[in-house]
Amino acid sequence: MTNYDILIVGGGMVGASLARAIQGLGLKTGIIEAYPYNAEAQPSYDDRAIALAWGSRLILEGMGMWSRLQPKVEPILDVHISDRGHYGFSHLNHKQEGVEALGYVATGHALGQTLLQGVGDLADIELICPARLNHFIIRSDHAEVHIDHGGKTQRLKTKLLIGADGVESIVRKKAGIELVEKPYDQTAIIANITPGKPHNNIAYERFTDSGPLAMLPMTGGRCSLVWTAWDHEVDEIMSLSDEGFLTHLQRRFGFRLGRLQHTGQRSAYPLKLRQAKEQYRSRLVLIGNAAHAVHPVTGQGYNLGIRDVSALAEVLAGAAKEGGDPGQISLLKAYADWRQQDHDRVLQITDTLARVFANPLKSVTVARDLGLIGLDLIPSLKHFAAQQFMGMNGRLPRLSRGLPIN
Repeated sequence: MTNYDILIVGGGMVGASLARAIQGLGLKTGIIEAYPYNAEAQPSYDDRAIALAWGSRLILEGMGMWSRLQPKVEPILDVHISDRGHYGFSHLNHKQEGVEALGYVATGHALGQTLLQGVGDLADIELICPARLNHFIIRSDHAEVHIDHGGKTQRLKTKLLIGADGVESIVRKKAGIELVEKPYDQTAIIANITPGKPHNNIAYERFTDSGPLAMLPMTGGRCSLVWTAWDHEVDEIMSLSDEGFLTHLQRRFGFRLGRLQHTGQRSAYPLKLRQAKEQYRSRLVLIGNAAHAVHPVTGQGYNLGIRDVSALAEVLAGAAKEGGDPGQISLLKAYADWRQQDHDRVLQITDTLARVFANPLKSVTVARDLGLIGLDLIPSLKHFAAQQFMGMNGRLPRLSRGLPIN
């Protein structure tokens, strides 16, 4: 039986980020991943756009990853928020916040290449892939983990088992941790769009009667589309020709980017709010989408996950420095308590925005438009919103301030 300090189940964006964050702490770490460990084989590292908040850039800087990724990203300098067919409007600007950019947009593939390059060469990281988790047994001083690897069943021993294996987390299911789910009856339609006018590094968040429609600036003059549609509309929209799709999108979005010229491949993802009832147990912790999955409005998904990484890495670094046990329950509770406020705030904000801005009642419409105008006119409120968007609220770990973990 091979011994580890930490086993990470899931080598996608969050799992790979955590491995990078804790390397060098002297913790023997294994990554259990179902696919060969490269950006081409990993399904989460495709051409979909990933919104990176300013705070996520700082975390990547602290991990030493940002300089590799920066040439492949497009900055978001302004965010333009509007309510289709109504007068509500607001806008956020990077100069008002004193930062180089409010955020950035990268493709999953570019992020994957950055995180995965050379990770197998790190002295304290071992890649266990392709492999699948079979089951595990939590004991008082370790977790016994059984995997299928190379056509054989292997037993591994770890002080801490980390579930970073996404919304359908096997770790969460095998642990019997319940999941709270709230369907939105909405689906996110995702595609890369070529607009007729330069995007000028402006991100557009346009609220419509079926939910938010975002256009994020990408490299090569493209924009990443996240179009929230009602479930009953999706088949019709997805079956449209490219020309018909662009025409329909143009009516929903307007002409702020001129006439839309071209669309790439479309994908559709049903939307649900998901939250695990327990973030941790003895010898086990869930992070990223294994613990929480939110509506894509404001693009908080990976940002919330990498903030999990930042806090957990700091807690583990403290334990490693003192020669402590990385799987002790008090340590995991400290991590979960640290992250609770951010989790609750992001889930509440995204859920409220998704539901309120899709509500057709006139009283709700008036209230939300007044809210947008207030956001634009009240500097303190705008600053709070911008700080939330950038992932800079609350007590920040070292990585979230751009500092090395040790």
